[in-house]
Amino acid sequence: MITKKRSAFIALAAASTLLLGACATSSETTTDEATSGSTENLTEGTLRVAMGSPGEAQIAVWDQVAAQFEADNAGITVEMNYVDDDLYQTIGLPNLLSGRDAPDVYFEWAGSRLAERNAGGYAADLTSYMTSGVLSGIWDDSAFSSGEVDGKLLLAPHKADVTNVIWYNVDIFNELGITPPTSWEDLMETCQAVSAAGYIPMASGNKDFWAAGNWLGHLTSRVVGEDVYDSALAQRTSFDTPEWVEAFGFIKELADNNCVNESVNAIADNEGAQLFFQGEAAMHPIGSWLVSWAIGEAPDLNFDFVNLPAMPGGAGDQGSVIGVVTGYVINDMSPMKDKAAAFLAMANNAEFVNKFIEAEAIPLALSAADAELDERTARLNTMLAGSDNIVGPPDTDYDLEVADYFYRAVAAVLGGVSTPEEAAADLAAQVE
Repeated sequence: MITKKRSAFIALAAASTLLLGACATSSETTTDEATSGSTENLTEGTLRVAMGSPGEAQIAVWDQVAAQFEADNAGITVEMNYVDDDLYQTIGLPNLLSGRDAPDVYFEWAGSRLAERNAGGYAADLTSYMTSGVLSGIWDDSAFSSGEVDGKLLLAPHKADVTNVIWYNVDIFNELGITPPTSWEDLMETCQAVSAAGYIPMASGNKDFWAAGNWLGHLTSRVVGEDVYDSALAQRTSFDTPEWVEAFGFIKELADNNCVNESVNAIADNEGAQLFFQGEAAMHPIGSWLVSWAIGEAPDLNFDFVNLPAMPGGAGDQGSVIGVVTGYVINDMSPMKDKAAAFLAMANNAEFVNKFIEAEAIPLALSAADAELDERTARLNTMLAGSDNIVGPPDTDYDLEVADYFYRAVAAVLGGVSTPEEAAADLAAQVE
């Protein structure tokens, strides 16, 4: 889904205009006198929280939130469930929600996934919590629009991420006397120069399809235009058109010019990142989370980023940014909605917001506005704030099955298995 920026937002909330089982029981229940969307406040029981693994630094913060919440709520145990990211996004969360011990609170992306949780009865209406209850005053009102479905506020926003830029090794670029590419022609010349010097031009680990699919999804939006990108992924129009063939043609050009590692579709995203961290690759297309990842695993790496280069003759906004809002949902089937809301309020108070910032995760909470950020992270936020068009990733803003077909088509062209014409026709047939 594509959104146009309506007004000047605070930098940390820039992406907020994106349009996007039984639970544990308790033996003791009292009436909640606080303003909220629930009428029960359990005083004993287990509060279950599920999310994709956010990395060791952020896990440490979440564990501190859980420990503090238990200390402040006698009789309540907090059970944190950190699931492999790829598993969580696909079958992990649905299996958890339909299981015996379903989470009371869970991580989710704004967009079609959130609408799907609402349709399934797994997303509680948080409107009263956010307007006059325990979650009020934490965020700017503009941060809520991405989590609104059918007039209900369903998502407690946590972060906004740029999901892809091209990171580059500053030392390699300096060694070769080249500058970061700002156009497609620049990128092709950069690939040739880097390859001739014995480095991998661009490292990517696309075994699970999303890593290159996200980056090249943004590329195709620049070529076909945001409206065509949105309508095809939303199943309103076909992929079997000349403009999509042209877009896939640029992916073929990447492969033909040896811009990506030969192992691109055989290795996982973390393996692709390691090629960049270890100085074997000059560039790595991935999201804003690379900053904290690299600081932890490659502290001596001198790296920076550039947005996706402009595409020649592209119908889309060549300054667009691909990004997403993520946050936490309270399970509508949970008997612990009040405790769940209080837990999210604690996770977003000033103390823990500062701890998340130290872990290189920048919350959307108002208290983060004056945070001292890594300079690259600050520029990513500024770029997000300054973009007139924010492109939604296929696997968060659209149907997951359609996104999977799209990602596989991209991988087939990138790996030389399909021609652009074959990929567009096959993708259209699968979607239809």
